[in-house]
Amino acid sequence: MSLSRFVGGVVDRFMGGRGEHSITVPVMDGALKPNNLLEQVSGIATLKDADNLVVAGNLVLASSGRSLVEIASDGSVATRATYEADITFLAASAGGAIAVGLDGQGIAIAGGPHDGLRLPASLRNQRLNCPTAGVFADEDTLVVCNGSSANPVGEWARDLLELGRSGSALKIDIGARDASVIQGGLGYPSGVCIAGRDRVAISEAWRHRLLTVGICGEGRETPLVDLPAYPGRIRPSSRGGYWLTLFSVRSQLQEFVLREKRYKRAMMETVAPEYWIAPTLSSGHSFKEPLQAGGIIRLGIHKPWAPTRSYGLVIRLDDEFQPIWSAHSRADGKRHGITSCVEETGRLLLTSKGCGEILALDHLDPSEPDIVSTVDAAA
Repeated sequence: MSLSRFVGGVVDRFMGGRGEHSITVPVMDGALKPNNLLEQVSGIATLKDADNLVVAGNLVLASSGRSLVEIASDGSVATRATYEADITFLAASAGGAIAVGLDGQGIAIAGGPHDGLRLPASLRNQRLNCPTAGVFADEDTLVVCNGSSANPVGEWARDLLELGRSGSALKIDIGARDASVIQGGLGYPSGVCIAGRDRVAISEAWRHRLLTVGICGEGRETPLVDLPAYPGRIRPSSRGGYWLTLFSVRSQLQEFVLREKRYKRAMMETVAPEYWIAPTLSSGHSFKEPLQAGGIIRLGIHKPWAPTRSYGLVIRLDDEFQPIWSAHSRADGKRHGITSCVEETGRLLLTSKGCGEILALDHLDPSEPDIVSTVDAAA
């Protein structure tokens, strides 16, 4: 860390919370104005822990825990392969190869010129213990996000509470089993996609922003900052721009707790993880959960604007990575924890890991009258 950055951080903390030390959270407005669209779109399949959608040839693939599954057009689900650890990301190449991230175990390659190859959790002194996202640059090169060198993917909430900054984006030569760092010191990078010639876009969850950088680490830019939720997977749109999933929402309480070291330590030592003051992919399952006092009013009616630990959100970005449209599932909804998306035959498929469902958004262009009227009616 540079001296100027260190001094700036001390001053921000002393001045009552500025910059990264602020507990304010941006309001959702403009292109992020809340609506109820994710509760209205079609659900095409039920799948426990649905995640990691990808299109490989004519197949739609997803993950369910340790299982790699195929999603048929009629919504039926068939298991294609089972691995020894939870699947944390899927990536498909143009030539038919599939990269399978495995929690704590590295990466498995299926199909293509490197069929059957395993990349271990430590590759030339670079960690692959927490592979959260990946994309093929070509048949021999992967760009992979390692969310944290300290925690596995399954303990992402712990990494947030520990203010984890040990994540990295790696360029991997598959055949040579060699890895080089594109960017290090990241706060849980959780999404990556190709963003123009020799550049990638990376979502940095704990700093609530998007980065773009050259595939060799040069020319870093930050086109989107201070998001009101934690960004996850990002994919190019066939109509220009990008789709960005956000797996949970921020709150002022959460931002405050992140800065209270003694409280966090005591909470993590004495309270079960499912009841920590931390974001989650689904909520409302137990009276022990925090953030309930403002959520229930008379007759058990849950207001959509109530405080919430979980949320459903996907954002359409333009070519400059600026939000132009969004679809939501608010506090009173169930389709929370939107973790991945992929375009398939003119529609956008989404995984709601929080409720174990695969959703289909049939209108991809926000300017289409059908989708505008749907959003206006739901707002």
